[in-house]
Amino acid sequence: MPEEIPGPRCACGRDGCIEAFLSGPGLTLDHLLATGEAREPADIAARAESGDRGCAGTLERYEERLARALASVINLLDPEVIVLGGASRIERLVRGVPARWGHHVYSDTVATRLVKAAHGDASGVRGAARLW
Repeated sequence: MPEEIPGPRCACGRDGCIEAFLSGPGLTLDHLLATGEAREPADIAARAESGDRGCAGTLERYEERLARALASVINLLDPEVIVLGGASRIERLVRGVPARWGHHVYSDTVATRLVKAAHGDASGVRGAARLW
């Protein structure tokens, strides 16, 4: 979105990388910039579920950004499933992101499922180990 340009500084040294928006630190920074409150992602999610409007707004922006990013993956690869890693601890993402990505996918229908990583943050490592 134009209002997101140039975007936050990424660890790679560039501005506006998707990692800078969709990482845990990116969520924390977005909330700080929007509300002036320094909160961790789990706290933001819990407070949003409890009705905190500032935290809910932060998660809505996060969901929309994640939906746009994953829509690009869907448009390019049309996967059957996308597995959320670290962010999957925020349950509402599994519900909210697919509800939003349809606006950004070129197809009339989206069959891709979004699921939580079965083994949390270790899922990627476990999957890589199974390749051997």
